[in-house]
Amino acid sequence: MDKEDARYQRLEQLHERRKQVVRLHVKGHGVMEIVELTGLSYPAVRLAIDLYEAGGAAAIKPARRGRTKGQGRSLSAEQEESIRRTICDMRPEQLKMEFALWTRPAVMQLIEQQCGLKLSVRAVGNYLHRWGFTPQKPIQRAYEQRPEAVEKWLQDEYPAIAEQAKAQGGEIHWGDETALVNTDVRGRSYAPKGKTPVTMAVGGTRQKLSMISTVTNQGKAKWMIVEGGFNHEKLIEFFEALVTDGQREGKKVFLILDNLSVHHCKPVKEWVAEHKAQIEVFYLPSYSPELNPDERLNADLKHAIGTKVPVRTKAKLQAAASQHMAFIEAHPERVRSYFQDPFVKYAA
Repeated sequence: MDKEDARYQRLEQLHERRKQVVRLHVKGHGVMEIVELTGLSYPAVRLAIDLYEAGGAAAIKPARRGRTKGQGRSLSAEQEESIRRTICDMRPEQLKMEFALWTRPAVMQLIEQQCGLKLSVRAVGNYLHRWGFTPQKPIQRAYEQRPEAVEKWLQDEYPAIAEQAKAQGGEIHWGDETALVNTDVRGRSYAPKGKTPVTMAVGGTRQKLSMISTVTNQGKAKWMIVEGGFNHEKLIEFFEALVTDGQREGKKVFLILDNLSVHHCKPVKEWVAEHKAQIEVFYLPSYSPELNPDERLNADLKHAIGTKVPVRTKAKLQAAASQHMAFIEAHPERVRSYFQDPFVKYAA
């Protein structure tokens, strides 16, 4: 008869088997007799009896197997928290490290610098996984960006705009322009391992359009597609449409833009000054596109167009863009989801 191996039993099951051994022992059965009656191995029966005789019924309850949480790790809890905070708050170059991103070798070097411990790349990967960190494509941020200006925007300037809009019954729009081309193929394509998929170039002339749009945290999207280049006349035309929609809804427009030169040109400033009762324009910190929720709409549109078969004419490109923008406009929950991005959640 094969004996049970107590090492592979659940704790509750093992506890019950030990209690069975103790009951038989108390009744006067010998060890070998208990082995035969229970089917347990001799060491398991002997251990149960020894534990009972040494400490009573409480002593036979099996302890949890394996290491306790955190036991056997190279880094202390305080060191782990310090490393996590550094990765979240700093970039490698700010620490004079020769890395642009927080890769596993970069984190390995950080741990060695801060904690004096040289871990393997695999061990570092295990720590990152345990902390919930995943490899992600970073948002590029220009070196010209001033962190103090971003902080002032988040802490002072935007809250003041939001308070002003609320007091005047207005609506905040975030606006941006983008270019659309018929040669922009995006996304990933499945293929046999080792065989890179191929996309075919579009024949004929490269087609290009421009689009300006705005989004609100209530799920609204306004947009206008422009043939060719974008200038101050097209911008004012779009402003006029925004103001008309705002007047129809009885709301003043509070528009937030980036610092594109056309946004600051004299004709635009003069037009805005003449319509100050209907619209006010504010500007994001320089070189801070990640703070603009409308950038997420642009990415949504370009991804939708880029994953389809490339179009050959400007009319078809405009039709494809208009179709997807109409879809976005009809689904406010999709627009609201843009504001869940960590960089723009301040505006949600």
